[in-house]
Parts: sequence; structure tokens; C-alpha cells
Amino acid sequence: MKIALLGYGKMGHEVEKKAIENGHSIGLIIDNESDWTDKAYLLKECDVAIEFSVPAVTFENMRRCFESRVPVVVGTTGWYDKFDAITHLCNQNKGTLFYASNFSIGVNIFSEINRKLASMLEAYPMYAPSMIEIHHTQKLDAPSGTAISLANDIVKYNHRYKTFTKEIPKEAEIPVKSIREGNATGTHSITWSSDIDIITITHEAMNRQGFVMGALMAASWVQGRKGVFTMPDMLKL
Repeated sequence: MKIALLGYGKMGHEVEKKAIENGHSIGLIIDNESDWTDKAYLLKECDVAIEFSVPAVTFENMRRCFESRVPVVVGTTGWYDKFDAITHLCNQNKGTLFYASNFSIGVNIFSEINRKLASMLEAYPMYAPSMIEIHHTQKLDAPSGTAISLANDIVKYNHRYKTFTKEIPKEAEIPVKSIREGNATGTHSITWSSDIDIITITHEAMNRQGFVMGALMAASWVQGRKGVFTMPDMLKL
């Protein structure tokens, strides 16, 4: 595959390294608006774009990919309030969007366990959930996109809860605490507490390689597909 990298921070560099190791090539690197001015014409020559930038520019990056008929794999979070508009734009242009709050295979298995646990504990109101997520200090959004997805899944599969909060929780709210420290790669821990015992599930990323490999798998998987997809589609969860 010839890959366009939209965003050239830590993840962009990691994707570039692993892509080349796996026999792919990098046809375009975009890291600012000036790069678009100088190199936008190269996008159409790429087989796929992988987007790890910042929320403020993600919408525009996706729009450019749709208009260029280039599938885009998006790992940036913090733009989901525009999800309906992006979906409409993708379908209108017969485009391809693969998005995920986390591309790690392990995290997606963890998410499936979270959904099943939330569903099982709906019948046991003595258990109350809470979440802690830890990331590096350069991560802009808090809670993380993965934490938001996990919390939303609890709400979906356990109808005793209606939403999540970063504040002191009220009734039917799931407290989510965000910690930003050092170069932490990413930890998500969900605890169900009762007066008699505690159930905790945790996923801790040791490095970024799981995210990188998942993104490259998605870039290959979307070839020839049209529409909007995410990790459970690819992993058949």
C-alpha cells in the first residue's frame, strides 16, 4: 500500500516506521496547513490515509480524503460530536471511513469483556462502576476517547446508568477519572464495587505497537469497502 500520513507526531512516526518494515510506502506526509497547500495533489496517488492528528483538523482531513476518493483510517479522538455530519459526508461522497478510539486488538477484546460484564451486573444493583484512565501529558482530550467508548458501552448494556461524569457522580452517573503523567502509553481500569467485594478489569498498553499494527490492519482491511466502519467490524466481535 501507498499510505498518506495525516499527522506526524508520535503515532505518525510509529506508523511510518512499521509501515516501511512491512513493505508499504509513504506517499504523503501532512503535518500542518502549509503541507496541504504544497502537497495536497499527492493524496489522490495514495491507496489509503492514516490520520493521527489533533481534533481541530480531523474533520477537514477526513473531508479531503472523501473528496479524493481515498479511504481514511482515523485514530484521532475528540471529534465525535461531529460524527453524524462526517457519516453524511462520507456516504454522500461514497467514501470510506474506518475510525476507532483505540486500534489495539487487546483493548477491543477488553471492550467486549466490559460490555458483557456491564450486562451481567445489571441484575445486581449492589455493584456500582467507576473508571480511571491514565495517559501521557501530551494527550489533549480527557477523558480519552477509549474511556468515553467504555463508559458509553456500560450505559448501553446496563440500563441502571444514564451517562458518565468527570465530577462527583449523581445517581445513574459513572465517575471517570483522568490522569495525565509522564510518557504513560495508556491504562484503562473499570471497577465494580459493592459492600462485600470488588471486581476490576484493566488494560495496560506497554507501548504503541499494538495501536500501530491495528491501524495498519485497518488500512488493509478497508481496501475495496465503502461506508463507515470500526474495530468490531474488522475483528467480528
